[in-house]
Amino acid sequence: MFTKKEKATVQGKAVLRCSICTGEQTAGFLDEQTGAFHESMLIRNQKDLKAFCRKYGVKEEEIEKIY
Repeated sequence: MFTKKEKATVQGKAVLRCSICTGEQTAGFLDEQTGAFHESMLIRNQKDLKAFCRKYGVKEEEIEKIY
């Protein structure tokens, strides 16, 4: 009934896409070969960012911001 969740795996580089106009931030993964951004979740606060890091096993300092 209750199982341990495994970390999700996604290929690519973890990035935080930020809007200059609205300040909206979206976390996801950038495919370095094609340049395609795969959106994962909306980041509204620090708690959301920590949840993203925990879910995908990424450290905050590894996440690059792109505009």
